[in-house]
This record gives sequence, structure tokens and C-alpha cells, in this order.
Amino acid sequence: MRIKDQIVTDNYAIYNGDCMDVMTTLPDASIGFSVYSPPFAGLYNYSSSERDFSNCENKEQFLAQYDFLVAELARVTKPGRLTAVHCTDVFDNSCNLWDFPGEIIKIHARHGFQFRCRQIVRKEPLKVRMRTMVKSLMHKLVVEDMVQCFSAMPDYVLIFSRKGDNEVPVVHPLGLTEFPYFGEQPILPHFLEAWNNNVDNPHVDTCADLWQYLNEAYKDHKDPKTNKLSHYTWRRYADAFWDDIRIDNVLPFRDSKEEDDEKHVHPLQLDVIDRLSYMYTNRGDTVLTPFMGVGSEVYSPVSMGRKAIGIELKDSYFKQAKINLELAAGRFSTVKPPEQSVLI
Repeated sequence: MRIKDQIVTDNYAIYNGDCMDVMTTLPDASIGFSVYSPPFAGLYNYSSSERDFSNCENKEQFLAQYDFLVAELARVTKPGRLTAVHCTDVFDNSCNLWDFPGEIIKIHARHGFQFRCRQIVRKEPLKVRMRTMVKSLMHKLVVEDMVQCFSAMPDYVLIFSRKGDNEVPVVHPLGLTEFPYFGEQPILPHFLEAWNNNVDNPHVDTCADLWQYLNEAYKDHKDPKTNKLSHYTWRRYADAFWDDIRIDNVLPFRDSKEEDDEKHVHPLQLDVIDRLSYMYTNRGDTVLTPFMGVGSEVYSPVSMGRKAIGIELKDSYFKQAKINLELAAGRFSTVKPPEQSVLI
């Protein structure tokens, strides 16, 4: 399959075509990080193309096709570097809940990846109901038949590392203070209590007051070891349960929908991509996403001084991605790179 369209700049390259066709042209060990949300096997159909992963006849065919993709990811990923896969549990054709994340883990293990951790992304039930119209999240079932009512299943971000030694450490010279906090609730109540129990800290009344104080007092703090803004941010990002992801913090996507699209179409939240791209890459690293959609996984790293490669099969998504990426460079225009002299 030929590449139907492409844009190559100093900061990113995006391709309208089959991800397998493009990835086979990438050099070995050239990617510092990859992040993507694969088509959830058997759950939605994204296009009519026979090359679309979502059009596999069954989950076995999907997994066989996905195996080829992970093999290519292993080839292009630098030793010791990471890949992040956004996924969830899905129902198979028999309406049985299928351990999709477990299959992803097995495939990565076959191709030289080590499973490192799993982030759990909470989803608010009513918002999931309104976005997907799933019947099992209808409140009326509480009255009519509770056994038909189920939970809003979380999303997962599975983190894998390519076997081998990472030659260039990923460093944050000033701690995690270079960019704004990516999320909704940066300080939890028990953090506030712990802060006020320390006699050396100034007393603050609310979580919002504490967050404001930390930003004012430690934004330009030069020692990352004692930077309490970085410390509190790290405690939230390092928590395996992400309950502060803003579900509607996404790039524009509605103009990319076609008449036969699934109603659910919704890009991956920027808070998720931002955290991952920021934590696990250096400025100048190249981030890859084989399922670019409307450009979120390119927009995020590029806006933070990284480079990115994105591949998208669907024409309307690619068109929207081109529009979205025009705004990436100015997203954090007031943020300056950290001083390299304070590396530890």
C-alpha cells in the first residue's frame, strides 16, 4: 500500500497509510518511546479498509496481526527504552469479558519486552454511559434488575521496556516542574494533612491553597532533591491508580467523523499522553505512534520539545491531525528548557 499523504517537518513526520508499511522503513533502534491505543479487538470498526486492525474476523486473527506490529516495535525501539499501550478489557462475540491486556502482555514478552507496570485510569460511570450508550450503565437497572448493571471498566496503560541497557538516561534536571501538572486533582486531602502536620511547613487551609503555595514557592527551585512541587507531582504520577485524568481533555475530533463512524469515537486523553511523554523521554527523543488518530500522540511530545512519528490509515483522521498539529509548537510557548548545569 502506498503512502497517500505525508508531512515531514523538523519536529515531526506523519503518514497517511498502513502502519506496517511505514514502520518497516524505520531504522533499527531509532525510537526512544512509543505510545498508542490499538484498535480494541472486536469492539469497534474504525473504517472499511481491509488493512484496518479493527476489521479482523475474530480475536485470533487480530492477535496474529498485532503480533507483527509488536515485532516491528521491538526492532525500532532502543534497548532499555519504553513503550506504552493504552487498552481495556473487552467483550468477545459471546459477550464474555476477554482479558485483552493479558494478551498484549504475552505478545510483548514474545518479542523481547519486559512488562514493567500497569497504570489504571478511572472512568466516571455516568460519563462512560453518555459517551458509549452502554445499557449496563443505566441507572434504571438499579430499580429494574441490578444483576444487569455492571461497573464502568477502567482503562489501562501497560508499560513495557525493551530488553537491554539504556545508553542515554532520561533525566529531569529540575524534577517534574518544567510543565504544568497534567490532571485534575494535583493535591489529595491526605497530602494536605501530612503537610500541615510538619511543623516546618507553613499552614494552609485547603488543597487548592497548598497547590498554589507549592507552585509559587518551588516553581524555580533549583535543587530537584528538595523541590516539594516536584515531589508531590511525582507522588501522583507514580500512583498506579490515576483518578484525576480529565476525560474531555482531548484534541478536536468531531470534524474527523464520517457518517458510518462508531458513535464512541474519542481520542486518548492528553493528560495520559502528556504524563507518559514527559516522564519517559528527553527533549529531542523521537516518539512513535502507529495508530495516530487525530494526532494526540504526536501533538503532546512535540509540544514538549520532543520529536514524533505518527501513522494513520484513515483519511479523515489524518486530515484532522494535520490541523491539530499546527498548534503544537505554541502550546507551552512560555516554558523554557531546564538548565543542563544542574544535572544530578
